[in-house]
Amino acid sequence: MAVQPGAGGASLAPVQTRDERPWSYVPSAFSAPDRHDPAWQFLDLDRLAPLLDGATDAAGEQNAPSATFRPEDILSALAWQQGDHEPIVIDGEQAEPVVAVVEGTGLEPVVARNVRIEARPHSSGTVVLEYRGSASLRENVEIIVGDGAHLTVVSLQQWADDALHAAAHQAVVGRDASLKHVVVSLGGGVVRINPSVRLAGDGAETQLLGLAFADAGQHFESQVFLHHEGRRTKGNVTYKGALQGAGARTVWIGDVLIGPDAVGTDSYEQNRNLVLTEGARADSIPNLEIKTGDIQGAGHASATGRFDDEQLFYLRARGIPEDEARRLVVIGFLAEIIQQLPGEALRERLFEAVAQELSR
Repeated sequence: MAVQPGAGGASLAPVQTRDERPWSYVPSAFSAPDRHDPAWQFLDLDRLAPLLDGATDAAGEQNAPSATFRPEDILSALAWQQGDHEPIVIDGEQAEPVVAVVEGTGLEPVVARNVRIEARPHSSGTVVLEYRGSASLRENVEIIVGDGAHLTVVSLQQWADDALHAAAHQAVVGRDASLKHVVVSLGGGVVRINPSVRLAGDGAETQLLGLAFADAGQHFESQVFLHHEGRRTKGNVTYKGALQGAGARTVWIGDVLIGPDAVGTDSYEQNRNLVLTEGARADSIPNLEIKTGDIQGAGHASATGRFDDEQLFYLRARGIPEDEARRLVVIGFLAEIIQQLPGEALRERLFEAVAQELSR
């Protein structure tokens, strides 16, 4: 159902394309999450219930609308209404990353937060969002990349096992600008990070990267939307997941839309998953919609497989102990993502974090 912004109700117009997903700043414009809705079909909604507390008591719009950010579900609308708005501005060339840390104490029932990251024209820099501890967090991240700017945004989830985190990241990339967006989920009970990127300017580029390592009982999900609007835009989406333990779950849904004016587009998306034990499950759904025939290329791929015993045998035959051999195979699988992160210290930290996950 298509919801008019701020209308508090729905029309009868069916959604024909991903870009027509309903949006509103008012929580009451949305119905409660339902497993029959494709946007919620893979989630255990009982586990998500704490994030919906207070939804029926939400008042009207409190925070001003944005020119670029549009809440597409009730959790995003609640965060927009109830959370503070925190600005992060990149101006000029910033050599050191801007690091913003959320340290959950578990004392507050639900936390709402909005972050606005702006890279001004012809600037360059990196923003790292880190999440630790125990919390139930609704969050919106608005990203604006000005003409000629180059921005990297890393979202690193290393929550405690009981944490709930639902975040909507929405970005607009200007003319001849670039955005590298990275989602790394290594901790939490239910973590749902949904990035949406509009390549609005001619010559805009984006690289959307994701890494998830789910242990027993953890649910890590990303619904990615890449919209090519400008001419000669380039997009590359690569998400990888590793899973171990009973009930470990990853979900990746990748939607790419090449608009009617996006001539010269070059776009590719892929998701790869490595299942390490019985009882783990990875769901992967790539979608591609093209509205112009004048493109450089477009494609998608998805693959999920179990741990390769032949690789393990090969390494063990050369004197490498089984635990170390397994570690080498998994780290080799995930290294494609980790190696593209900014800063040697951050890369080393994540390699160590993956090794710790394997030891569990």
